[in-house]
Amino acid sequence: MKRTAMEILIEWKNNPDRMPMVVKGARQVGKTWLMKEFGKQYFKNIAYINFDNDNNSELKNLFDGNFSTERIISGLSMESGINIEPEKTLIILDEIQNVPRALQSLKYFAEEQENKEKKYCIVAAGSLLGIALHQGTSFPVGKVDSMTLYPMSFIEFLEAIEQHKFVELLNKNDLQMISIFKDKFIEFLKLYYFVGGMPAAVLKYLKTKKLKEVRKVQQKIIDDYKQDFSKHAPNEVVPRINMVWNGIITQLSKENKKFVYGVLKKGSRAKDFEIAIQWLIDCGLCYKIDRIKKGNIPLNAYMDFSSFKLFILDVGLIGTMAFIDEKTLLQGNNIFTEFKGTLTEQYVCQQLISCLHKKPFYWSAENSDGEIDFIIQNDGRVIPIEVKAEENLNAKSLKVFVEKNKLDYGIRISMSNYRKENKLINIPLYCISQLFDIL
Repeated sequence: MKRTAMEILIEWKNNPDRMPMVVKGARQVGKTWLMKEFGKQYFKNIAYINFDNDNNSELKNLFDGNFSTERIISGLSMESGINIEPEKTLIILDEIQNVPRALQSLKYFAEEQENKEKKYCIVAAGSLLGIALHQGTSFPVGKVDSMTLYPMSFIEFLEAIEQHKFVELLNKNDLQMISIFKDKFIEFLKLYYFVGGMPAAVLKYLKTKKLKEVRKVQQKIIDDYKQDFSKHAPNEVVPRINMVWNGIITQLSKENKKFVYGVLKKGSRAKDFEIAIQWLIDCGLCYKIDRIKKGNIPLNAYMDFSSFKLFILDVGLIGTMAFIDEKTLLQGNNIFTEFKGTLTEQYVCQQLISCLHKKPFYWSAENSDGEIDFIIQNDGRVIPIEVKAEENLNAKSLKVFVEKNKLDYGIRISMSNYRKENKLINIPLYCISQLFDIL
C-alpha cells in the first residue's frame, strides 16, 4: 500500500534538526505498518519495541532508571537484538503510552542530540496517547515532532486498488478529462463508501473482491474498539461511551445533525456525557465538528461550545454500524436516499481532515433552518462548504452565507461536474483532495 504519510516521515528523516517523531492515530489505522515499512525502505535495520506486551517489566525497569540516552539505547539494543547505530537504525517504540517514562525520555533524546551531527532516529506511536495524556502522563512538549495517521483517503484507496491513471488525472487537475470519466469516478467513490479506509478492510477487498468479507473485517474492528472501551476506560464511564458510540448513527440520521444529549437518554445533559465523548475523541475514534456563530477569521474565535456534530473516523465503519449492505449502497434505492447524505458528509469530513489537514467547523442560523455543512480556514480565507449527495445544485443557505459574510466564494461539493457560477463553485465529490489546487 502507498500511504501519503510516508512523505512526512521521509522529510523528517532528512531534516538535520529532527527530534523524535510521535505518530498519533486510532487503533488499526496502520501506524505499525507505516513505521516498519519506513524502516525497511530507508534504514539499514530496525529495532522494534512493543510496550503493549504483557512481559514488558524489563522495559519498564529500563525507563525507571535515569534518562541517560546511552544507557537506554544499550537496553533497547539488548531487548531487540539489534545493534543500534545513529542514522542507520530506526528505533520504533510502539504503544509507548503504556510506559509513561518512555514517552518522557524522548525529551532527553532531543536535548542530548540537539547539536550532534549523527542522531538516533526514533519514532514512537500510541493508539491511546490522547487518553494517557488526559490521565496525567507527561508529554515532552516542544521536544518531539508529531504527525497523525488517519484511515486511508479516497486517493490512497484508488492507489491501493491500482487505479493509478485516475490518481494521475486527479493530480493533474484536468477537470475536462475528469468530467469525461465521471461515471468511473462515481463507481470508485461508491466502492470507497463501502470499503472505507481501514487498511485491514482494504486488504481484504484486494485479496477477495468480496464485499461481504470486507464487512466481516469491519465488524471485527468495531468489536475490537468496543473491547477497548471496557479494557482502557474507567468502569463508570464505559456504559456512557457505548451509548455515545452506538448513538452516533441516530444523531447523524437526523435532518439537523447537531448532537443532542437527550437522544441518548431522556433528560440527560452535557455533564452526563462529556467525559465519554472526550474519551472517544482522544483515542481518535470520533471527529468533533464545532458550530461557529460567525464566518470571520479566526474561526475558532467564534465557536459555540454548546453545539457540535460527531462523526466517526471512517466512512466504511459508519456504513457497517448502519447495517448498509452492498446492494443498497452500490445500486441505491429509495430507502437509502436519506442516509446517503449522512455517508456523504462523513466522507467529506474525513477527507477535509486527512487530505487537506484542516479542522472543519459548521454554521447554523440562530432562528431559522439555514445551515452550512462545513467551514474551513485556508490562507487567510474562510471557505464555506455545502455537501450534496447527488447532483442537486440548490444552495440557498450557501449563497446567503457568502453574501452576509462578504466572502470571495462558497463551495458546493456534489456529484456534478466542476462549474463556477458567480460566487459559487461546484467541486465533484471525488475531487475533494484537490480542492485548494482547483481553487
